[in-house]
Amino acid sequence: MSDTTPRGRTGRKRPWLAALLAVLYPGLGHIYLRKWGRALLWFVVIITASTFLIPPDAVPSTLSLDALVDAGQAVPLPVSLAILTLTFLSMADAYWLARRTAEDVQTGTQGPATTTTDSETQTCPNCGKELDDDLDFCHWCTTELQTSAED
Repeated sequence: MSDTTPRGRTGRKRPWLAALLAVLYPGLGHIYLRKWGRALLWFVVIITASTFLIPPDAVPSTLSLDALVDAGQAVPLPVSLAILTLTFLSMADAYWLARRTAEDVQTGTQGPATTTTDSETQTCPNCGKELDDDLDFCHWCTTELQTSAED
């Protein structure tokens, strides 16, 4: 079966977009991928690191452009590199996760934990997630399912 929707667009998430969003702020790429736990983890990691690593005198007292530039210059280089490294790791994680999800959709698997047979459960041809037998669409990605002649 094809992994395209009726509009011709794939159900896969774009790895480059997940990575770009993670560069804007760590965790945004994971929100795009709907990985809520990982997104929360990256938000907490970057906020915690910033709280403990950035010196109090580097925090601007006002939100003007000059105050932000001065605050950026007051942050020590090792702290900037540490926060940049965390941002890069978030970006790499979001990219890797999107690639892995795209490969799972393409191969029709959901990862190593999926061991059920077709007689037990059905999976969506678009996103690969488990379907509800009572619905004629996937409640995860809203793809309409073709009903069999038996129904």
